[in-house]
Amino acid sequence: MVIFRKIPHLQRYLRKARIAGSIGFVPTMGALHNGHLQLIHASREENNATIASIFVNPAQFNEPADFQKYPITIEQDIRLLEKQGCDLLFLPSVDEIYPNGFEQPEHYELGVLDEILEGAFRPGHFQGVCRVVNRLLKITQPNNLYLGQKDYQQCMVIRRLVELTGQQTSVRICPTLREKDGLAMSSRNMRLRPAEREKAVLIYQMLMMAKTEIRPGSLLSLKHNILDTLRHGGFRPDYFEFAAAEDLSPIDTWNGTDKIVAVTAAFLNEVRLIDNMIIT
Repeated sequence: MVIFRKIPHLQRYLRKARIAGSIGFVPTMGALHNGHLQLIHASREENNATIASIFVNPAQFNEPADFQKYPITIEQDIRLLEKQGCDLLFLPSVDEIYPNGFEQPEHYELGVLDEILEGAFRPGHFQGVCRVVNRLLKITQPNNLYLGQKDYQQCMVIRRLVELTGQQTSVRICPTLREKDGLAMSSRNMRLRPAEREKAVLIYQMLMMAKTEIRPGSLLSLKHNILDTLRHGGFRPDYFEFAAAEDLSPIDTWNGTDKIVAVTAAFLNEVRLIDNMIIT
């Protein structure tokens, strides 16, 4: 695996790689787990070359303390990527990505996606996500971009970004990878203490409850029961909602046939966990 820290060096290499065929790109913030490695595997199956990036993006953190606490495991990440057969790693500094500073105002017209669920509870977050992804896509110009379904709303935002910017990149969404007890794999899981890790599985259990107990008609009682269970289990939920799978518009009454998704975000002490489950 070849590691690049500077944009001109990376782009010079990519120009040669592009002649040989397609390029797949997996953007990450490091602290890699098997969910990330699944994306690398998917890219290697479909492309001639696979590039990953590790960049903890300061523009998408609402709380400076959260940015400071984000786990950094660069050496381990490099070993995992090499073992998985990743061809290239882009490891830029903040100045390399944002030479003019990351607080310069840019606005992407994301519509309601910027205002609901994660957009409501983390104002400005998706604008920061779009800034860094747009920058990375311009730098790497991949044929295919690989994302994990765990960040369901973010996947929709990035699809919208690609449409807005007219970039010739196909967005590939890979299924959420879970631990044996069902907890969605996430870099933030590293911050959970052992007792918190045991409690964290309740998120998955509530999604399964939503999937098994949902019935046509009003969903409000089911949603309130799930929120109460999360609170009694030690969580501070930001939300647990049912929404249309194609655009995340909220659904309080279900017709029993439309494809919907249960989405949730909740704090377990200082760690904020998100997850989702598609329901048909």
